[in-house]
Amino acid sequence: MLFEPPRPRNDEERVLPLINVVFLLLIFFMLAGRLATSDPFEIAPPRSASEGPAETGDLLVLVGADGELALDGARVEEAALRAAVAERLAGDAEAQVRLKADGRAEATAVVAVMELLREAGVERLRLLTVPGGGDVGR
Repeated sequence: MLFEPPRPRNDEERVLPLINVVFLLLIFFMLAGRLATSDPFEIAPPRSASEGPAETGDLLVLVGADGELALDGARVEEAALRAAVAERLAGDAEAQVRLKADGRAEATAVVAVMELLREAGVERLRLLTVPGGGDVGR
């Protein structure tokens, strides 16, 4: 029995499977991947002069420019927000609450939401801001 000698492989044949795998992974992550949930309405947070490390928390409360409320990406009413926050804090005492308010929102509305969260049992609240507002008052 006579076999043909194996033909020599060129560089393109060796690299082609790797390229195919890379493109398949790229397509998979483009279709299935999502880096973060989007906010249900537009938020332009106020600016702050101090900078600190961004921390991830368990609860994210949004306050829109017109007073809309959202909890973890879903719009909620005030009563539902209070109940949901109280329920989540009852299950996890270490849960943190972050408040992301639109810079155009009235301060009284933001303070009212803070009061609502305090009534729901929140002891530690972080107000999210955007660094770079150090020129206020100059």
